[in-house]
Amino acid sequence: MSTDYVIPKTQIAAVIEKAGGDLQIKKDHPVRRPEELAPGECLVKLDCSGACHSDLHAVLGDWPVPPRLPLVGGHEGVGIVVAIGKNTGRSPVKLGDRVGIKWIANSCLNCEQCRKGKEQNCPQSLCSGYTIDGTFQEYVVSYVNYVTPIPEGFPSDAAASILCAGVTVYRAIKNSQTNPGDWIVIPGAGGGLGHLAVQYARVRGLRVIAIDTGAEKQSLCLKLGAERWIDFKESKDIVREVQDATDGLGAHAALVTASTSKGYEQAIEYLRPGGFLMCNGLPGAATLTASIFFTVFKSITICGSYVGNRQDAVEAIDIAARGLVKVHFVNRPLDDLKDVYDGLMNHTIAGRVIVDMPKAVNA
Repeated sequence: MSTDYVIPKTQIAAVIEKAGGDLQIKKDHPVRRPEELAPGECLVKLDCSGACHSDLHAVLGDWPVPPRLPLVGGHEGVGIVVAIGKNTGRSPVKLGDRVGIKWIANSCLNCEQCRKGKEQNCPQSLCSGYTIDGTFQEYVVSYVNYVTPIPEGFPSDAAASILCAGVTVYRAIKNSQTNPGDWIVIPGAGGGLGHLAVQYARVRGLRVIAIDTGAEKQSLCLKLGAERWIDFKESKDIVREVQDATDGLGAHAALVTASTSKGYEQAIEYLRPGGFLMCNGLPGAATLTASIFFTVFKSITICGSYVGNRQDAVEAIDIAARGLVKVHFVNRPLDDLKDVYDGLMNHTIAGRVIVDMPKAVNA
């Protein structure tokens, strides 16, 4: 493969100018020059990027920690390394490698959190598409120690959403203290994170109760292996339905991928004693209200699980590359990103949307 890359000075990029403002598709956004890259940085020519609900929060600016603006959003990119910063020592990637870019773009690797494998909680961590420019552009600057190698033969668009949605639910399930045959409830099961959680749970041997709404999401969840389906708009008593499905004992774990506080509150009620509530969904201003009595009485563990580390990413990608987990997605051009955000806002997207970069669309 040739590594003589012609890198343009400008590119097409989706730029957020201000919180709550319109997304701007700019045709002349600058590309960082290879000679401007710092040691440890790399330039990646993107094929595509997944669109995540977190990207919508960056546009809305409704999280307690605001994004850095102006900003290019996106954090599920796959592409080719076309430049590496001068004086980068012992780079784990080389020119021409196909790599993935995740929410966590970099960390110090030396603090207590990093040493314990919690790189995502490093106080110096950088987040793609939130604190630094992300993947809704043709060329993105990332870091050689944090990009994830994509196995040969694994399509870029199939890999993209594993880098955030997949890694996030994979780590949560891995840490949920569940065993094969245990029941896990997944509120938001038909969405971008949820439909992958159903599959990673099945890989682990878990029995899945999917909670969401709509015929399309019901069909998807059952096709992916969920044993039970509960439509939260039609159910008169979600807690009772979960208990009835689990012989009256309740579920061993719940992985909440929905961005609503109600999904968290109900979990305390339908979990069996010793159950684990894994918190993934990130509503902007909602709070978690739980019965202290029953949390203590039932010995419930409430565990926040924030994306994953570099090893989690390698494991999640490997499982998907072997065909055990598949992202349900549709492809859309970068110019359609505003419409994609509308779909995310209205919760009408089943699975995931993959945004193709202009050159990939015209290839």
